[in-house]
Amino acid sequence: MAGGWSRDGAVQDQIDASVEDAIELARSRLPRGESLHHCEECNDAIPPARRKAIPGIRLCVSCQSDLDEQQASFGGFNRRGSKDSQLR
Repeated sequence: MAGGWSRDGAVQDQIDASVEDAIELARSRLPRGESLHHCEECNDAIPPARRKAIPGIRLCVSCQSDLDEQQASFGGFNRRGSKDSQLR
């Protein structure tokens, strides 16, 4: 069912594109390569268990937590926009 100026399946295409973007972002955040022995931010030692559990790790737990909080605050964007913004 098409609505307005959109063709059939356009909404599903938007959903698929949003999911693909989220997957690509998550994959880009995965560490690669050899794990560091010291954090690249604060230079604290990274425990061997952490290096073994997460290959390619570059940050200590504290610095990684800070980074995760910063990234969580970024909500991305809505491709479609809200109805309120379209009415203005």
